[in-house]
This record gives sequence, C-alpha cells and structure tokens, in this order.
Amino acid sequence: MTNVSNRRSMMGLFSGNTCIRSHQVRFVLREKGITTDIQNVDGKKIPEDLIALNPYASIPTLTDRELVIYDSGVIIEYLDERYPHPPLMPVSPVDRAKIRLALVSLESDIVSTAIELDGALGTKNENSLRKKLKSMLNSSLDLFSANNYFLNDELTVIDCVLAPILWRLGYFGISLGSEHKAIKNYMELVFSRETFQNSLSEDEEEMHL
Repeated sequence: MTNVSNRRSMMGLFSGNTCIRSHQVRFVLREKGITTDIQNVDGKKIPEDLIALNPYASIPTLTDRELVIYDSGVIIEYLDERYPHPPLMPVSPVDRAKIRLALVSLESDIVSTAIELDGALGTKNENSLRKKLKSMLNSSLDLFSANNYFLNDELTVIDCVLAPILWRLGYFGISLGSEHKAIKNYMELVFSRETFQNSLSEDEEEMHL
C-alpha cells in the first residue's frame, strides 16, 4: 500500500479480464454499488500508470484518490470498511472472527490451488492440481449446505472470494456430479445475483461451460 501525490476524483481498478483475484474485487465492487473506473490489463502490455503506482505492477490494483492498494485481500477489506452498506462481514465480533478464520483456510487451500491450476493449464501439473482442487471441494461439501450462503445466511466476503473460482470449474475441466448437489445449489444462488453477473468480464462470461 502506498500514497501518490496525484489525486483521483473517481475510484479506479486495474483489473485482469480473467484474473481470479481481480474478479473477486469486481464482485465486491458490484455488491457495494461503487462507481469505479476499471482499466483492463491483459498481462502482456502493462500500462505506464500501473507501473508508476505499484512497484510490483500487479493486478488487481485499486486507486482511491491518493491511496493505492495492490493486495486483493486488503482491497476487499478496505472496500467493506469504506463502504459499510451493504455489509459483507457479520456484525458480531465472534462471527467476524469465524469468517476471517475461514478466509485464511480458504486462501491457503482452495484459492491458492485454483490460481496455481489456472497458471498450469496445458502443462504436466494440470491433472494433479485439478484433482487436488476437486478433493478440497469434496471435503467442504457439508459447509455448502449448512447455510444459505457459505457459513452464513447472508452473502459475505467469503462468497465474493469463492464464487469466481466456482465459476471457472468447467474451464478448469472439473465436473460436478449428483453428489455435489449442495455445491450446485450454492452456485446457482450466487451466480443468479445481478451483482455477480455484472462483475463478469466478456472473457469470463465464456468460461462457465
């Protein structure tokens, strides 16, 4: 995170068209109804503005006036605190702690594996990573049916982090069977939200096979 001297009147986001972490942030932005200037970065040609703002030139990168944030987790937390309505974290400190712990677990397991698989498509590691991701989803089956959303009856940041990965399952070559009914129901619930549909880039719209 860093400050820059040139102020911006509108919040901006440097985002990848097919980047999982960028999609997570875009979903949060749509849920919050935040007007944002989104600049797509294809990964091959990095905008000079991004290089000047972010020493890592990584995506997603959020700008809000003089503030620049380039970690997706910090971006999501900032957006939820900066724009508290609708809330994406429970009110109770105990429930908030549970969500944060779940996010840590989700990040270390499902998210990291999905991102690794995304970068390994077409390589010798593809099949092993695909099996690993599906195994992790299988081990979480009960959690998908315990509440309306993941671990909560209202949509939270966990859903904003998880849904972009589930959207890509077909693209990753992962199919769900009858034993995955709870996951399918969850996906239908989240994907039907107008905010989720509006968070998709054109390239991402074609990923859900």
